[in-house]
This record gives sequence, C-alpha cells and structure tokens, in this order.
Amino acid sequence: MTHTLRHHEPPLPPVVTPWALRAWPPLLWQALEPSHVQFQHIGTRVNFSGDPLCPPAGQTVWAAHAEDGEAGMAWDWVQIARGVVAIADPMSVVTNLRIIGGAGQVMTATEAALFLNQLVHALPWQSEVKRALGVGCN
Repeated sequence: MTHTLRHHEPPLPPVVTPWALRAWPPLLWQALEPSHVQFQHIGTRVNFSGDPLCPPAGQTVWAAHAEDGEAGMAWDWVQIARGVVAIADPMSVVTNLRIIGGAGQVMTATEAALFLNQLVHALPWQSEVKRALGVGCN
C-alpha cells in the first residue's frame, strides 16, 4: 500500500482540538512501505499563563491527504528553553492511523509509537511551534 499526495484536494479543514482526530475515519497505514504522503501543518495551540515556573506548552496538529482518506496526527509539546521545544510525551501521539506491521497485523499503541515518532521527527513541527511562540527559527 503506497500513499501518495493528491494535489487537487482542497486544504484540510482546521482541527479545533487534537482529540477531534479520533472522530476521523481510521486509516490503515503500512509501516514497512515507503510513504509519499506529505503532512501539512494545520494548527498549533499555545498555552502560557505567564508564570515563569510553568513554561509554554501546547498542541500541534498535522494532516495529509492519502489515497485512502485523510491522515492526521497531533501531539503535546513543551518549551524546555527559549527556542527549544520538545514533544511532551512520545507515547501520546493522537492519530487516526492504524499502523500495519510486517505480518499484516494492526500494531498495538506501544508497537506503533516508534513508527509514529519517526513520522513526527521527519516533520518541521518545531519551526511551526517556535513561530506560534514568536521565537525566531534559526
């Protein structure tokens, strides 16, 4: 199963919360096959109280059009120093993807976490979060 980006599709609608991805139809995704789907930044939410003891944090949402439907991913992030942001919990990527392993089985959440984190790592999400924070992206 190869996923390709369809350029003729209209932009994906903005997602109000990352949890809205749970309402998207599930999309089967073959973990071992190369993917040509390009995820796009849908939005980033920043939560900051102004308290220096509670650093800025938030959520970021990414989505793509695949041949079989829309794929979405979202995760929490936290600013750990000025200009440095990190995924808050690598085990908590919210997605409608159901990752298929080499034997054709749907992976458990724990098994799929490594694959999902590889997808996240390949995205320019930190630049988008820094832009939302108003921090220069050097």
